[in-house]
Amino acid sequence: MLGLIHNELLVIIGRWRSYIGFFGISILMPLILWGFVHGSNELHQDYVRELGGTFMVIGNIFNSFLATYIIMNSLWIHIPFLITLAAGDSVAADGSNGIFRITLTRSVSRLKILVSKLLATYIYTATLLIFCAFWSLGVGSLVLGTGDLITIDNGILILDESQAWVRMALSFTLAILVMCTVATLCFMFSAMVNNAVGPIIGTMFLIIISYMIMGIPLEIFEKIEPYLFVKYFNVWWDAFKDPIPWGEIGKKLGILGLYSAGFFCIAVYVFLKKDIKT
Repeated sequence: MLGLIHNELLVIIGRWRSYIGFFGISILMPLILWGFVHGSNELHQDYVRELGGTFMVIGNIFNSFLATYIIMNSLWIHIPFLITLAAGDSVAADGSNGIFRITLTRSVSRLKILVSKLLATYIYTATLLIFCAFWSLGVGSLVLGTGDLITIDNGILILDESQAWVRMALSFTLAILVMCTVATLCFMFSAMVNNAVGPIIGTMFLIIISYMIMGIPLEIFEKIEPYLFVKYFNVWWDAFKDPIPWGEIGKKLGILGLYSAGFFCIAVYVFLKKDIKT
């Protein structure tokens, strides 16, 4: 199995599409950080106004932690798209170029092939999120500095620097798990077709439509909302609540895990039924 995963990672590395996400982040993040550097005073004043007269703010509260928190709130359509660029190729590309015919002649089971491809896709997903964290936290710390993290979305939460690092690590870990669900959905579509475009379109269509349903205040949509997997994408946000709601985090991850398992089972069923002539 490890050999299959290693081979799949080499395949991912060899595809030019796999680098689009890293290239995009390498362009987007410096632009965002540059904007934060030049607009930090305005953002600082906005935060101070939100805090009202409750606190006396000394120094600049706008640092790499707050910048990363804002970035994570802003990229929940962009990051899934970058994930699909690699996940969409995971199965479909091998079907279109005939690699499956060669692989299956080695007496490797189709299930092992799928599992190795999915795990390699997960590794790619985690690497992309870690790369994003490197830019926002690593480079961001050099540009904006570090300090206390103050969030005001769910009430006022003040974390000192050591706590902020822990919460950021937890939030990115949760974000990786969320994006693995996106990768599994795209993987499922990839097992159904022989081109990478269809899985990308199908995945992003479902995500965007789900967000639209959640954003329309109609009773019928409110009843549907608990069954939409994107509703639980905000589990990373729970890392910035005090105390950390571990029960709620476990529930959301459990639901996303069930969706991922369902997506993978559908992929297995379709792939086992697929006619691949050797």
